[in-house]
This record gives sequence, structure tokens and C-alpha cells, in this order.
Amino acid sequence: MANNHHASFETKVSFTIPFQYPVVFSHDIFSPDNPALSDCLRTLTGKPPFRALTVIDSGVDEYHPEIKTKVQEYARHHSSILETATEPLILPGGEVAKNNFTEVQKIIAASHQHQLCRQSLIICIGGGSLLDAVGFAAALIHRGLRLIRVPTTVLAQNDSGIGVKNGINLRGIKNFLGVFAPPAAVFNDALFLPTLDDRDWRSGIAEAFKVGIIKDCAFLEWLRDHLESLNRRDLATMETLIRRCAELHTNHIATAGDPFEFGSARPLDFGHWAGHKLESLSVNQLRHGEAVAIGMALDLLNAVQFGFIEDNHADIMIRALKQIGLPAWSPLLRQTDANGHLRVLEGIDEFRQHLGGTLHITMPCPLGAKTEVDKLPSTVVESSIDRLQHYDSDH
Repeated sequence: MANNHHASFETKVSFTIPFQYPVVFSHDIFSPDNPALSDCLRTLTGKPPFRALTVIDSGVDEYHPEIKTKVQEYARHHSSILETATEPLILPGGEVAKNNFTEVQKIIAASHQHQLCRQSLIICIGGGSLLDAVGFAAALIHRGLRLIRVPTTVLAQNDSGIGVKNGINLRGIKNFLGVFAPPAAVFNDALFLPTLDDRDWRSGIAEAFKVGIIKDCAFLEWLRDHLESLNRRDLATMETLIRRCAELHTNHIATAGDPFEFGSARPLDFGHWAGHKLESLSVNQLRHGEAVAIGMALDLLNAVQFGFIEDNHADIMIRALKQIGLPAWSPLLRQTDANGHLRVLEGIDEFRQHLGGTLHITMPCPLGAKTEVDKLPSTVVESSIDRLQHYDSDH
């Protein structure tokens, strides 16, 4: 009997892992008599007390110098459930935190030095960029340490800090390296918000407009009705904005069927193909929310050209963005390469690569709902840039 050298055998491996994590809205979570964090830790698997490395954004440390002591006092008060591995590690926030491996390596080194194990925790207190970098490091250490996120900016509390993405930038490409790793818990503490500067206060509002424009017309109307109080920096109004925006974001992650983006669409990234490119072109002088605001203004005008929304609806939205103090234009939209091609158009190909080779760009159709396009001709974008520049000067 002849041997069949081409015979093969196959066995299938199939399993599911349910992911669940709380997003808690509270005030002063490191007050010893606030049980939110300790109650959450008691739900974790493993034998307490859990050793934790705390990482704090240098900007948070500057405006809240008491936070280091408060974390350690909280651990002492709740010593049966939480133990600090060492004094908090202070690292720079902002995009510099994720522009290379430097901060990631510091977290890895500290975890090794203080002998964190698979049952240990990393608690990160800071803005979205530092949360991204720390989350990336946590996912690598021992194949994944549990991460407690404490977002401290509007943008992190209503969008980037509550999802499952972690990553760093590489070679000018936003989030080129990263992992999908859900946090163990997220704690949105409103007490961090009043010390934000005006740019960071407004920057997170851009993401609220984003999710309203493509998902919730009623929320969009609420935003327009409350622009004045948001401009006055009314904390209660901002807390309402953050909660609704976070709810829309987490509902999408939980119910849209593709939380780890195995497909080729990123439906929550309206305005982001241009926004990410503008961030890189500005060498991060533009905040993420500012760049996304410009990207949304551009895509609103693109959506008009596709016939998805009415011209006056785009006008109303761009006016609202400008009313809250967000930019709708940047000279970087006119920047060209050596061949005279617009640099911002490179963002389309970079976005396509990030999606897995097939382009899917989210557009409003109409306001409060979305559609996707798989082609975005340069002529359409160039026409919208022309109009956006005139629009900016006219208004």
C-alpha cells in the first residue's frame, strides 16, 4: 500500500472568553471612605491583597500634587485588598508618552524591579496618551497584567480611556503598534476636570460631537443646546456629556459585534483619517480632539458632496464646533510633498492600511446616523478643503 505523503489531519480549537469590566463615575475615588475602588477589587480573581504599581501623568501630578499621597493612604486604609508595590511612578503625559518605546520600557522595568506577577495590578492615572502607553506595556508584561484606568481628561473619560485599545505611535503613524486588551475597570473621577486647561476641556467635546453626528441626533441637539454652559466650564454639564458619550461608546463596543475590530471597518472613527494625519503633520502641536474637529469639518463637507447630508446641516455642525472653540481649519491641509501632492491625503492610505487593506470611511447619513464609503477621491477632498478654507475666513 502506497504511503500518502500529502495526507493531513486537522483538529479545531474553539473557545470564547466573556469580557466584562465596570466603567464607574464617581468623585474623589482615592478618598478612604469612597468604596468604589475597593469594592471593584474584591470582584477580581486571585488572592488579595493585590500588589499594584501606580503610574501618574506628570501633568496630573503638577495640578494634583496630593494624588501620590492619597493613593498610598488609600492602600493603607484598604490594606486587606490593595498593596502598593512602590511609590507612584511619574511619567510625562501628552502624545510624547506614546511616540516611542521610552515610557513603555520604564513601566516594564519598574514591573520587573518590583516583582509584579500575573495577579498584580497597574493603576494608571492620566490622560489618554499615557493610558494608551501604559495599557500597551501592561498587556506585554507576563502576557497581560490587569489594568485599572483612571482617566483624567474629558477625552479620556468619554472616549479613549474607556475602550479596549492600547498602543503607541511609530514612524509618524498614529497607533501603529498596539493591542486590544480590556481594562479590569475604569474610574471616571470628575474632580480631575476643573484643572484642565481650556484646550483640553474643549478637545474632549470633539469626540462627543463625533459620536452624536454618527449615532445619536438627540444627543447632538443636547450638545448644541448646552454650548454656552460648556463654554462656561460648568462641571455638571460636562459630567452629563461624558456619561452619555461614554455610554454610546461602550454600547458600541459591547453590541456592534466586532469589539476587537477583526473586520475592516472602524465606525467610531468619523473624522479620524484626516485627524490622525494632521496630528502627525503638526508634530502633535494639535491636540487629538482639535485635529479630529478639523477632520470632522472636512468629512462633513465630503458627506455633502456624496449627497449624504444637507449643506445647511454641515454648516450648522461646523458653526457649533467653532462656537465651542474647536478649530475647523488648519494650514496643514494645504501642506504638500516634493511632488506637490497634499500631505493630508496620505492619511487615506494610512487609514486603509490600519483597517487591513480595505478602505471604510464613516460618514453621517443623515445627521445622527452613519454610512460608509470605500472610496474617497482626492478631487472630493480637495474641493472640501477649498470650501473649508473659504468657510473659515468667511465665518
